[in-house]
Amino acid sequence: MTEHQIPKRLMTVAYSASIALMIGYVLWLYAMGEYRDLLVPTFITLLLAAALLLHMGQGLKNHWPRFILLFCTYSVVLSAFYAQPKVSLIWLGLPVTAAFLLLPLWAAVLVNVAAGPLWWLLPAVSTAPPAVIVGYIALTLLLALPRWEHARRRALLRATDPNDSDCNAYHIDTLKERLSSEHQRAAMLNQQLAVLVLHLPQLDMAEEQFGHRAQTAILGALCSEVNSRCRDYDVLGRADNATFWLVLPDTTESGALLVRERLQRALSRCVLVETGHLEVRIAACLPSRTESFEHYVKRLEARGISLANA
Repeated sequence: MTEHQIPKRLMTVAYSASIALMIGYVLWLYAMGEYRDLLVPTFITLLLAAALLLHMGQGLKNHWPRFILLFCTYSVVLSAFYAQPKVSLIWLGLPVTAAFLLLPLWAAVLVNVAAGPLWWLLPAVSTAPPAVIVGYIALTLLLALPRWEHARRRALLRATDPNDSDCNAYHIDTLKERLSSEHQRAAMLNQQLAVLVLHLPQLDMAEEQFGHRAQTAILGALCSEVNSRCRDYDVLGRADNATFWLVLPDTTESGALLVRERLQRALSRCVLVETGHLEVRIAACLPSRTESFEHYVKRLEARGISLANA
């Protein structure tokens, strides 16, 4: 669905920690006198070192080091089960988890489904009780469901400009559809509904003076703060080029004002290289009990215009 991104610095730590763990494993086998089992871990250590060098190299695609790390994980666990028949079956969860961390969702599911029957060919696993099979399937599902839900949400999010991939905001047409459904739900269930109108006056200026990258940085800062400080079911949408609507279902006026103050403080602390401190104007707008959806949308649009002209 979507490519799974992990920060490069975090992956550097992961490769380095993997090398340290493998060196420790090799030294432990040597100390225990298991000389015949040293070949695979020693070879895996060299592969992990190569993966780290590939990862740190410039101009190289990052999927090759991840494939090597995943291959090493499966190889180590496989050799441990083959060489040590009494090893704990809990280590089956290591390659399953690594697949979901290092691969896209569809590839991780495919690898785990294909590898599932192969594990039971090993003597240490073939005699395991049926509960282990259920646990393996449950772990796969538990790891897949959050990634699938995240990918489903990301697939629904669209920015007005397709090049602004850092800003996961609904397009205005989709935004109005979501707002209409929330407006109807609030009226039917007698619930509260609030919308924050956000205007970024620096957005147009940033593109004209500093280019598209500066505009993308502002959009990314906005979406990052909204994602970290709002609920999962709150909806951010782009009403026009520099005005956004943040739909807050089941939120009172006091709750909307708290969210406004929280976002105002967080966004004002954002400092960008080109524009300095991020400027944002936020207003709360709640529908009345008898107000129609069309009239409410017009009020939101008027509020955005007033913020732009402030």
